[in-house]
Formats: sequence, C-alpha cells, structure tokens
Amino acid sequence: MRWFDSHVHADHLRTEAERRAMIEAACVAGVFRMVTVGGCVESNRAALEMAAQWPAHVRAAVGWDRQHTGQNPEEVARLCESNGDVVVAVGEIGLDFHYDPGTAREQRELFDAMLALARQRSLPVIVHSRGAETATLEHLRSHVQHWPGARDRVGVLHCFTGSKEFAHALIELGFYISFSGILTFTNARELRDVAKSVPLERTLIETDTPWLSPAPYRGCLNEPARVVLVAQALAEIHGVALGELARLTWTNANDLFGWPES
Repeated sequence: MRWFDSHVHADHLRTEAERRAMIEAACVAGVFRMVTVGGCVESNRAALEMAAQWPAHVRAAVGWDRQHTGQNPEEVARLCESNGDVVVAVGEIGLDFHYDPGTAREQRELFDAMLALARQRSLPVIVHSRGAETATLEHLRSHVQHWPGARDRVGVLHCFTGSKEFAHALIELGFYISFSGILTFTNARELRDVAKSVPLERTLIETDTPWLSPAPYRGCLNEPARVVLVAQALAEIHGVALGELARLTWTNANDLFGWPES
C-alpha cells in the first residue's frame, strides 16, 4: 500500500538529519509522498527546501496564512515563479475567526489576495477555516467562479473539523476534504459522522505534522508515518478495506496536486 500525507509542516525540523529521519520513517511506513506546507517565512522556506532535496517524495505549497496579514502577496508570487518545478499549491491560507476575530477584515483581504494568486498560477489552494464557515464559503464561491483550471483541482479544506453542511458545500464547489488524526480522538464522534458522509472520492488524509498526532500518540510530536493511523480510522468509519482506502486517497492527492503517479 502507498500512502500520501497531504499536509506536513517542516519548519520545526532544524537539521538535515532530522528531515532525513522523517522521510525515512515515512517510507518505512509506506508513506511515499507528502506535501510540505508553508504559510509564513520559515515554513515557506522549509517546504521549498524539503521539496528540492527529496523530489521523489516531497512537493511544496507556499503562501501567507491568516496570521500574516502584513506580508506582501507578491513575495509568494515570486516563490511560485522561482520554484515552479516543486510548488504544487498555494497554502496554507484561509480564515480563523475562532482565535483571531479582531483581524477578520485583514484576514479576508489576505485570503482574497492568495486566492487571486492561485488563479493566476492555476494552482490548487490548501485552505484553513475555523469559526469562519460562512465567510470561507463566500470567498471560495467567488474564487471558483473565476477559477481557470480543472474544476476538480480547485483545492482542499485541510484538517476538517466543520459541519456536515460545510463539507458538502465545499464538495459542490469541487473541493476535497482532508481529515487528520483528530478522527482518532475519543471526543470526535461528530467529526467521524461527518467523515462518513464525505465520499471517499473527495477525501484526503493528512497528519498536519508536527501537530495533532493520532491516538495512541496523542500529545507527542506528529510525523508523516502516522498518517496510516488516520487511514485506519477512516477505513473503519466507511467500512472499506485499508488497501482500497490507500488506493483512493493516493489517487485523489496525486490528481489534486498534479503529481504524475509514475
């Protein structure tokens, strides 16, 4: 079985040895591909470095996330332009009115700028949304109306924790829904119900490394090798064989990010 971790942060890894160890552990677990995700200066840099050093296993996403409203969107455009061989998405971007309600207007402006860049580059987006379902859908509906690429490559809502209605509205827009180790938490009954309602053809899996380590490693630093535990939980939720889930999520991620399977 081959696994694809669709959302990994690498800026916590300070040395080449640490990064190599993460890649090697992932491969041992069958996690042969991953997208390292940006969002700030450090994470953009780490994502690009990982993708450049391990191109057989890693691609990168770059962007300004909701906390970085003072940053120049043109800098992300420059990163996309100069690293076009490894950049497969704009992200992590989005809205968070749960932790940062006071910057809602600035977050919206930045989100629109990042979505515009994604349209210019015909790149899918990796979106964060918490406490902002209505606003997120408002921006994404506008984005989809002007999206020049394939309708099924518009993007993914990562680390999904929202409502069933939100998930299906996103699917109607052409988005994938990505689930993390939260699915394995004992208090995630409602989220597991949402996951069951999302067609596997529109589902991705992720670790959100170094956060959200699945049970029984909750509270520990996460790593891509543990995306298999997310997959096991999702296979049980849907009542499908683990191999079938591997096949579907591998194909979905490669399709979204335009990464040829060969």
